[in-house]
Amino acid sequence: MANLFVVRSLDEIKFWSRIMKEHALFLTLGFTYEQKQLIEEAQQFIVVFERIEEQLSKYTVNSDPKQIESFNNEVYQAAASIWAYKRKVLGLTLSCQIRSNNFPLLIDHISREAAYFANRLEELNEGTLTPVPVAIIEENVFFLKIMADHAKFIGHLLDPSERKLVGQAREFSHDFDQLVFQAIDLDSMRPQSETPPLLDQFLDQNKISVVSLRDFKKTARELIEACRIKSNIHPLLADHTFREAERFIEIIDRFESYLENHTRWN
Repeated sequence: MANLFVVRSLDEIKFWSRIMKEHALFLTLGFTYEQKQLIEEAQQFIVVFERIEEQLSKYTVNSDPKQIESFNNEVYQAAASIWAYKRKVLGLTLSCQIRSNNFPLLIDHISREAAYFANRLEELNEGTLTPVPVAIIEENVFFLKIMADHAKFIGHLLDPSERKLVGQAREFSHDFDQLVFQAIDLDSMRPQSETPPLLDQFLDQNKISVVSLRDFKKTARELIEACRIKSNIHPLLADHTFREAERFIEIIDRFESYLENHTRWN
């Protein structure tokens, strides 16, 4: 039987390393021509995560856990480094030392994802392989905010003449903002160190909303790839946000399975 630690580690690295590589690309596309230093730094991160993807191909679910632990540490350093780079870019942007086409919220958004990735690797190496009920809401808040951000970015990057799609994106933004507030309220209602109340209902509601947003993103991606809508959205960015919605649905499914069986994820 495959080692669960190995399976979880390889899965996280496979998904998030590609996301980190794409973040670096999106930043380069948003910088202006005179920001050569920042562009070069971002391009270096593309190379770093491409190498990680090459290394990943050498491992299998039957690999030695000690090797995977070492690999996790190596990837953690890369995730922490790109997080620091993103926060530097955000600081330069907020202080008006640079002006680019990268929204400050987008830079903050991708830095949160880098921090999440690094934290997941750290948790895995510490032996945290199964969901802790009291942490399920915190995980959902993270992803709900990610989904709300995506809706905002889509709404801003669509051409203003795409009124129907812009309106749909704004509705999704509002809906996910409300889900974030609802999650925070639910967390404040739980007794200390106990499973939050109505958690299964909360997850069901989130899943319905994420599936709806995922389908909207899928349609938008197909329209963008076919050049059937007007926008500044790169086709890879459209696919990128779609994959993150798919990821959130997978995580909700894992949480629901855990709550139903009260056993480790299989």
